Amino acid sequence: MRDQFPIFKKHPELIYLDSAATAHKPKSVIDALMQFYAEEYGTVHRAIYKGSLLATEKYNATREAVRKFLNAKHAEEIVFTRGTTDAINLVALSWGRTHLKEGDEICVSEKEHHSNFVPWQMLAKEKGLKLVSTITPRTRLVAIAHMTNVTGEIHPIEEIVARAKEVGAVVVVDGAQAAPHRKIDVQALGCDFYAFSGHKCYGPTGVGVLYGKKALLESMPPVQGGGDMIAKVTLEKTTYAEPPLRFEAGTPIIGSVIALKAAIDFIESIGQDIIATHENALRQTLEEHLRAVKGLTILGTSLEKGPLTTFTIEGIHPLDLATFLDLKNIAVRSGHLCAQPCLQSFGLTAATRVSFGIYNTKEEVYRFLEELDRAIRKLS
Repeated sequence: MRDQFPIFKKHPELIYLDSAATAHKPKSVIDALMQFYAEEYGTVHRAIYKGSLLATEKYNATREAVRKFLNAKHAEEIVFTRGTTDAINLVALSWGRTHLKEGDEICVSEKEHHSNFVPWQMLAKEKGLKLVSTITPRTRLVAIAHMTNVTGEIHPIEEIVARAKEVGAVVVVDGAQAAPHRKIDVQALGCDFYAFSGHKCYGPTGVGVLYGKKALLESMPPVQGGGDMIAKVTLEKTTYAEPPLRFEAGTPIIGSVIALKAAIDFIESIGQDIIATHENALRQTLEEHLRAVKGLTILGTSLEKGPLTTFTIEGIHPLDLATFLDLKNIAVRSGHLCAQPCLQSFGLTAATRVSFGIYNTKEEVYRFLEELDRAIRKLS
């Protein structure tokens, strides 16, 4: 698959091991974006000229493609956002403000990315809610990552949803890490909301998705006012459009939405099962060798993992290691990984993360291991 990514033709020496942060783009996605802006540009939902009608048709086609990608019941359950962070904030600012009251609990673990922690912390402070790490009879919302961005652990969402429903809680799933790597079925998961980002799924930046059960979206007010999210506006009052448009105020991110369909088509042309098998084979090869490295500790011990590995090496700062590897054209992530509470639970402030995409190879894993060995000998 590597030959489908223009960046690796331009930079064949690059070993990119940071797909958990953002994935590179295949030519089909880049072409879709360029074609829209160069040959087909028009606004959506607002005009009857041909350019607008074509843009609207393609925009709606992406919504249907995402519905199928997630196996949602209705296209109206798919809201386009700016990304996972934007989607989770939308739930917090709309459903959370409307349905939660002082004394209610939000269950959110220390494993979460800041995007699925800080919005709930902010809402808790605003409304007098409690953040807890276990589900109790007072829990009204559970926020959980499908796959964590630090340890790669894949959470048993179906079991968590079942427990949450016993106490009447709504479940919000951060799918940013899971969506690019495994088949997602929101009906089987049973969750109420599911969010993911286009740029981690080989698509453009600036576009994401919020899936929400239709009845829940219909119960939620918009958090932004403006064009295209209304049914009728008078001097006295405004009535809002039905979901999903009530949550998509203003001229939307049309080009990125259209190119997101190309990204989904790319993933599905390969098959999520094939992607998962390939990427996890790379991770397993990597971890087999890392376990033999003196002073190296892999974070997390879950057997059910996605294609990423986070580790520390005694006596070597992650920033120094990442800098050394960058000089060898190897890109890894270092720092707090936007998950400071999670790292704090390991007694850490920083770590190094290697994460894989469909374009990575076993040869790259072995090259990384060679340079890691050199780095340890030089930096120790």
